[in-house]
Amino acid sequence: MSTQDRISVTIENGVADVRLIRVDKMNALDDAMFSALIETGERLKTEAGVRAVVLSGEGRAFCAGLDMGNFGKMASGERRGGDTLVTASRTPGGSNRAQHAVMVWREIPVPVIAAVHGVAFGGGFQLTLGADIRYVTADARMSIMEIKWGLVPDMAGLVLMRHLARDDVVRELTYTGRQFSGEEAVGYGFATRVCADPRAEALALAAEIASKNPHAIRGDKRLLDLAAAGADQHTVLLQESVEQIALIGSPNQIEAVMSTMEKRAGTFAEV
Repeated sequence: MSTQDRISVTIENGVADVRLIRVDKMNALDDAMFSALIETGERLKTEAGVRAVVLSGEGRAFCAGLDMGNFGKMASGERRGGDTLVTASRTPGGSNRAQHAVMVWREIPVPVIAAVHGVAFGGGFQLTLGADIRYVTADARMSIMEIKWGLVPDMAGLVLMRHLARDDVVRELTYTGRQFSGEEAVGYGFATRVCADPRAEALALAAEIASKNPHAIRGDKRLLDLAAAGADQHTVLLQESVEQIALIGSPNQIEAVMSTMEKRAGTFAEV
């Protein structure tokens, strides 16, 4: 199955509109979807002119999690983990293939906004965590569902959840697999805000981000990622200065000043 049957990408005015399109299976994660997520994310890391990314799902759901066929194979003994999850080749950041399907979105150098509706279960929920920002419908249903299948979350969720929600909340939801709504997700810290139309509002936010100095936006993301990774105060303070020195007086920074003073849209050179 071609990965083009799993994800569509449209790039316009600096915004990459990425849509999971396995509609008949509620965008569930099969082998082709894992490949498509990784290939698309890797492409967007270096795609010229991309200034922001919106990640959403077509149909009734964002992503229903791991394809049910995989659980059937586990139950029959056809599929066993063995030590392959540990010994498989890993990215420089430490991810195996399934983890990289999530972490690749965090590694994209521009902001990524997830627009979530319907359900985001298990691996689908973890996929939302790879984004910088998450817009959700009030009635979206989410779950750290792996315990339902006798498993642990293994798509980088434990690395990413710890920066968003309290430890006891993460533990309760992980131990039980309890479903929670988009409204609750905002309260827990897993979602940014509730929207009537998350994709429309995510695209509007992406367009706003794309209208800013792209060098400054990328510098922002590098600094925020450094701080989120737990870098010490001295390192973060020093890197703030390094980023600012690179920006001050640069053509795009001058254009940001001039366009603001002249009350017009900025015209920025690409990174």
